[in-house]
Amino acid sequence: MTSPLRVALLDGARTQRARLAKVLTIPHEFVEIAGQRQVVDAAVGFRFGRREAEQLRVRLVHVPGAGADAVDMEALESDCAVCNVFEHEVPVAEYVLAAVLNHAIGYPGMIRDFVAEKWGETYFARQPHGEIAGSVIGLVGFGHIGKAVAERARAFGMRVHAVSRSGQAAQADWAADVSKLPELLACADFLVIACPLTAETRGLIGVKEFAVMKRSAVLINIGRAQVVDEEALFQALESGRLGGATLDVWYQYPESAGDSQARPARFPFDRLPNVHCTAHSSAWTEAMFDRRYAVIADNLARLYSGQPLRNVIRPATGHVGESA
Repeated sequence: MTSPLRVALLDGARTQRARLAKVLTIPHEFVEIAGQRQVVDAAVGFRFGRREAEQLRVRLVHVPGAGADAVDMEALESDCAVCNVFEHEVPVAEYVLAAVLNHAIGYPGMIRDFVAEKWGETYFARQPHGEIAGSVIGLVGFGHIGKAVAERARAFGMRVHAVSRSGQAAQADWAADVSKLPELLACADFLVIACPLTAETRGLIGVKEFAVMKRSAVLINIGRAQVVDEEALFQALESGRLGGATLDVWYQYPESAGDSQARPARFPFDRLPNVHCTAHSSAWTEAMFDRRYAVIADNLARLYSGQPLRNVIRPATGHVGESA
């Protein structure tokens, strides 16, 4: 290829133009989407559907994250490949352990309750807090994130149980395929949702699943919100059927920063005292962005030179494959 690689940046990837340009070592040109359909070599963005397909004729759709559930595979030409990128497992795993520790120890509350002017009252009002050593952390999904969480949880003396599509989890104390999910739910003190959203995982955790969990259990979702039934989750948390939750992924997302009508969910999870809510921020570190866009730049260089692509989830033949 002799002409510059034509790249269109979509949605969230637009803000990372300077970062990507800094690590791209091939001749390239960033293309703005115009009214008429354009031919570009690659599009980088979280969403690619019918509207984008009408605007762009593209050889590669590169998702700047792990999940490709917002890419409409049916809208793509057969010669268009789809790749994703990970590099988020370290900050997400750290976030998960912070959530576990926060629910068990309540460190922010300890800080809030410290009043030097009432030292005697404060000191003698101390309440026992929990420990996580010896507790069970249950992982639904054992990919990049699951492995990183398991490594850190074991360092805290936790027991790791996991279910996955393959049923294999070398770092876990107990592992099985998804058919054994009820066994995992029954013993988990902390349940971490770390699987992708697919037709099989949508609504995987619902009323029946909450019924077999410990009433003291805490659910931590850093995967996709829709893996857990929204109404069932709210009712379990509001009624005390579930001990608590940390939610970083949501059922609805705003189209823009000025969308004043947008809400993260149909139910007010943020008003429940046993729920900790964050704005899909678990992976949001500068180091993660640097790693991700270095991988994307490498894949764009591979596309430019005709080399095999990394992390292919849909090869150009049109058949969906496994993530590398």
